[in-house]
Amino acid sequence: MSTPPEFASALAAGPDWGQAAKACLDRLRVPEGANFGLLYVTDHLADDIGSILTLLKGVTGIRDWVGTVGIGICGTGAELFDAPGVSVLAARLPEGSVRTFPAVTGDIARFREETGGWRAGHAPRLGIVHADPRQDRLAEIVGALAAEAGGFLVGGLASSRGPCAQVAGLVQETGVSGALLDGAVAVSVGVTQGCSPIGPVRRVTQARENVLMELDGRPALACFKEDIGELLARDLRRVGGYIYAGLPVEGSDAGDYLVRNLVGIDPVRGWIAIGEAVEPGRPVLFCRRDAAAARLDLERMVERTASRLPGPAKGALYVSCVARGPALFGEAGELGLVARKLGEVPLAGFFAGGEIAHDRLYGYTGVLTLFA
Repeated sequence: MSTPPEFASALAAGPDWGQAAKACLDRLRVPEGANFGLLYVTDHLADDIGSILTLLKGVTGIRDWVGTVGIGICGTGAELFDAPGVSVLAARLPEGSVRTFPAVTGDIARFREETGGWRAGHAPRLGIVHADPRQDRLAEIVGALAAEAGGFLVGGLASSRGPCAQVAGLVQETGVSGALLDGAVAVSVGVTQGCSPIGPVRRVTQARENVLMELDGRPALACFKEDIGELLARDLRRVGGYIYAGLPVEGSDAGDYLVRNLVGIDPVRGWIAIGEAVEPGRPVLFCRRDAAAARLDLERMVERTASRLPGPAKGALYVSCVARGPALFGEAGELGLVARKLGEVPLAGFFAGGEIAHDRLYGYTGVLTLFA
């Protein structure tokens, strides 16, 4: 009978990488036989992530690590911004149940070749992935990787004011890298939105690249004004940073949608430009960034995600958008709300420049992965 999975986590800050990493290790109770780790560092330590990784490998004995850099990082009930810091989740997983893979930068032939033997015998259930936001055709790579891997991807894009380093066995700074896990450990994933819909789902009837020209056969701006209400419609300068476009995810049973920025309004033609190319026939809705709704949706998502596990959660990964955190959740903090619903479950994660769930890139969301 295999040893049951076990997880431990720690989050710590320090004046430099050595002291931050040592403080993190002092708080980390590494499970006996631990064989997999997640590592997240604030961008203050982006240049030092290789040294931190070497230290962690030496002290913990864990060989396989994945992770990246974030402007903010998080742990159980806590988050850290604008200071040198390290967050770690150490796990003991069934032997052979995890396989790391190096960066995919375009053609997934190398990924297919390097992981094909393992996948043939393990049937991946989950992929934990991290990506360089500067990588060309990133959404296409994520989609192709999900299709080839055959599992559900979770993770996010590095967020950094410096190097966008990733860890996948080694440190690298390009593409999409991470680890595949088979079904030996029970997993549940949930996505929470940072916005709430304010109007009906409309249908794009005319568009050019990222410009919405007509919705439901009418000028897009006329529909937009109806949905946002008379007060905002009087002064469209007030919608920036408050109103967004939402693109419903086909086949989602949770009503998920991709949030995209409004990047321009043409009041003469009645057109609206958004942060993604769209085609006629695609559904679209408008939504607002709402702190109260975001808190409520986060709490519901945590409860729903935990309820799908066969038992209590033993470990967790949380990836949230950099536009969430204190800006949306105030002093209580996003991770404080997660802990209130989840309890003191070992958790690590980071605040990303874009979130990955299944086969898509999201924005303004939180992606929670629970292990049991």
